[in-house]
Amino acid sequence: MPIADSEFILNKDGSVYHLNLLPDHISDTIITVGDPERVPSVSEHFDSIETKIHKREFVTHVGYYKGKRMAVISTGMGTDNIDILMNELDALVNIDFVTREVRPQAEHISLRIVRVGTSGSLQADVPVGSLLASEHAVGLDSLMQFYPLVETGLEIEVAQGIQQALQLPYRPYCVRGSDLLREQIGHDMIMGNTLTCPGFYGPQGRVLRLDLRMPHLIEAYQNYRYHSAEGEFRLTNFEMETAGYYSLGRMLGHEVLSLNAIVANRATGEFATNSDQIVGDLIQKTLDRL
Repeated sequence: MPIADSEFILNKDGSVYHLNLLPDHISDTIITVGDPERVPSVSEHFDSIETKIHKREFVTHVGYYKGKRMAVISTGMGTDNIDILMNELDALVNIDFVTREVRPQAEHISLRIVRVGTSGSLQADVPVGSLLASEHAVGLDSLMQFYPLVETGLEIEVAQGIQQALQLPYRPYCVRGSDLLREQIGHDMIMGNTLTCPGFYGPQGRVLRLDLRMPHLIEAYQNYRYHSAEGEFRLTNFEMETAGYYSLGRMLGHEVLSLNAIVANRATGEFATNSDQIVGDLIQKTLDRL
């Protein structure tokens, strides 16, 4: 059945509502960044750029790097923006814009999406300046209260343990990212488990003028451990998007990986003075390995 106009919203030029993209604009390999100003830091490495589109916080450059067509898109911050990004990227390749119908499963296109972003370390042995590939992501936000995410037994147990450790009134969600992309791009990086927070200040334990409901929040994040036959699970770093990427990627059938440039360490109190260099190193490695 055709999807109603109010559900699948297109602009007057036929482009998808928020990203302002047409199906021909997008490639099957996509790098995402949070900051719109970081998009040129990626596309400046392209051999050529064929498309530049900007709407709201979503800036898209599409071009070629060493003969391979790829796109870089900015997302802004938070899993609410990732909900928009992932659904609209999927629509570009898996919904017919003329008939407004979902393409048959046999024609499903799986995108390769790599988040390149900054992150803060929770552990002293994940130093400032390091690069980290997220194996799992744990979401403290409410996005997955609205989707039928299926989690593995390990993922459910990890999430339940974090709920108990943080004394939360709801269960977080836990999702594993793409093993394929992690082995291809992040094989020599630190492997970690990323906590996705629904804010930068209170949820990440920062105190300016407001006290925290849980004064020892950072220590709770740092000390959480789950032991299984697969080994010890701990939270290595935190940011604001990865769990949204991994959960929506799983449900929509896309390969998704989050790569993190560690620019702060909350265990040691350090902050990078050369964050642009750290991010630049991560961008170059990602481009070369995609």
